[in-house]
Amino acid sequence: MFRPRVKANRTELPPVVWAVDEEREFTFWVPRACPRIVYWRSEGMSAEDERRFFGTTSAPAVMAVESGWLERIQSAALYRYELPADGFERFDEIAGYSISRVEKVPSSVTRMTGLLERLAASGIELRLTPSLHPLREALLGSTVTRFGIHQFGNASPPLA
Repeated sequence: MFRPRVKANRTELPPVVWAVDEEREFTFWVPRACPRIVYWRSEGMSAEDERRFFGTTSAPAVMAVESGWLERIQSAALYRYELPADGFERFDEIAGYSISRVEKVPSSVTRMTGLLERLAASGIELRLTPSLHPLREALLGSTVTRFGIHQFGNASPPLA
């Protein structure tokens, strides 16, 4: 049973149940505390930023994680809960989040392992980097408008 709750970093909202759509569920195929940056090709992105952030990849999205998390991602098992769609309203179009103000009982639960293999098969590009700080700063100053920065408080300190 998922009961509405106040999320620690969204205290301005009433208690809600959170869900993410299937298109963007891959952003959670890592341990919960894993810092990561996910970004998508966006309308209005400059040709320079297209080259800088997507290079030669044909992937529609890139997920960057710190290399220090690789072993934890490889050994993690996660649980995917399928929730009934009724009663949810879209909260964030870019992130794919929806919220519900009422309790939700999952219709199914799937144990997920082999997360790197799942990510590789999803069509997104996974990038490993020693530090997420340079990418975060570059994205914040870019024309890329579709990105998410998750659990950044758990990122390694900036490299000297």
